[in-house]
Amino acid sequence: MTVNLLESDTVIVVFGASGDLAKKKTYPALFGLYKNGFLPASTQIVGYARSAIKLEDFKQRIISFLKFHPSEHQLVDEFADKLHYVSGKYDDDASFINLNRYLERLAENKHRINRVFYMALPPSVFIPVAQNIKKNVYTQQGFNRLIVEKPFGRDSESSRVLMKALSASFKEEEIYRIDHYLGKEMVKNIMSLRFANVFLGAIWSKEYIENVQVTFKEPFGTEGRGGYFDEFGIIRDVMQNHLLQILSLVAMESPASLDAEDIRTAKVDVLKCIEPITRDNIMIGQYVRSADGSKPGYLDDDTVPSGSNTPTYAVASIFVDNARWKGVPFILKCGKALNEQKAEIRIQFRDVENCIFPNHSRNELVIRVQPNESVYMKIMNKKPGLSMDTVISELDLSYRRRFSDARIPEAYESLILDALQGDHSNFVRDDELNEAWRIFTPILHEIEREGIEPLKYVYGSRGPEEADQFIESHGFQRDRQEYIWTEDQVSSTQ
Repeated sequence: MTVNLLESDTVIVVFGASGDLAKKKTYPALFGLYKNGFLPASTQIVGYARSAIKLEDFKQRIISFLKFHPSEHQLVDEFADKLHYVSGKYDDDASFINLNRYLERLAENKHRINRVFYMALPPSVFIPVAQNIKKNVYTQQGFNRLIVEKPFGRDSESSRVLMKALSASFKEEEIYRIDHYLGKEMVKNIMSLRFANVFLGAIWSKEYIENVQVTFKEPFGTEGRGGYFDEFGIIRDVMQNHLLQILSLVAMESPASLDAEDIRTAKVDVLKCIEPITRDNIMIGQYVRSADGSKPGYLDDDTVPSGSNTPTYAVASIFVDNARWKGVPFILKCGKALNEQKAEIRIQFRDVENCIFPNHSRNELVIRVQPNESVYMKIMNKKPGLSMDTVISELDLSYRRRFSDARIPEAYESLILDALQGDHSNFVRDDELNEAWRIFTPILHEIEREGIEPLKYVYGSRGPEEADQFIESHGFQRDRQEYIWTEDQVSSTQ
């Protein structure tokens, strides 16, 4: 049964509808919402792109990317009936006037209709598309919302130019800047863990926490899209947005309420307490071919400029200079072509003072974002038997066991639904973006200006060998005993 979440009819316009992002993320997310009853039956979805594609061919292309059970063919057909396609240029008045006529025909005989514009586009066309929407497609008969995909600029200056241009066409409350990590179930769960559990709230400070690691690892390289990646690098692609967003949720003070603006203000307040990253607090790397030669190095990608110093790996230590966190390193680590797929938050607590047990390891709270969503606390436990030897064990909340009947929505489903409902909680506000770029712009400019050479690491490894020493120098301590998290048999010390 459809849940009527919107007060009136809505049309969603997907710009860049023929591109990879739209096919692999946007349309599958919209189908997921429809399949689970979160898109009103009257919603229409209009794809817009430069490619001249027949509607039926476009529909078949989109359907080929949808995940569904054979028994759900009727749902797929119903969803396909909602799909439309208009081709046109991104910087041409006539093309957008034609798009507007199409949207008006869809809205015939309807008193009020809303328009949601999703920009699944390269950043080079954000500004002309936003300007043309405002000039030619903006409705006066309902609300207008603009969903913008990252990257939101390359540094502070380019971000300000983009924000100024967008704000000339749309109000801040109409803009929804997507960082899809904010839509992930376990990232959204951070606030519940922190502020709904008294025992965690009591120890969430420098008095008990030694360091915090936020890790993002991918087991594949650029694989033919290195030319695009080379424009940004891993710091802009992952660290400045995904990992810093997670840091702000882990470190922020309790917001005044669950209101979107209260939450976003609390995040901004934390970012204001962080000094820009310096060269002493960051290490960069770039992968070379795998040990067996089967996987190419970054520079072996024909689309990557010869001799590029763009980092594919980075680890940085960030400090929040306030009463709660002063002196506690937040270690952000991300990389491509590593040994596994993983995103997690690892909060390592201080040593037990005057501990009477030998081989004691620190307690850790681990929030596994992906894969296999879970929360577990590493604790010391008496080893079963006659001795008093201790062993590392865990208090484990693995979602696929505890919530086996629950469906965890894809991040894009969650965020698109938030945008449709007008909930800004999980979107990036303009002042938040300013602070994020303030922290990273100086070091990004220094890396590029001075041509800092990234450390080399082998495709499929854990990253540069020097990274372990860097992380340990900032307070992280590896377990004194071997420990394997049994949920997926991945070593939790990696």
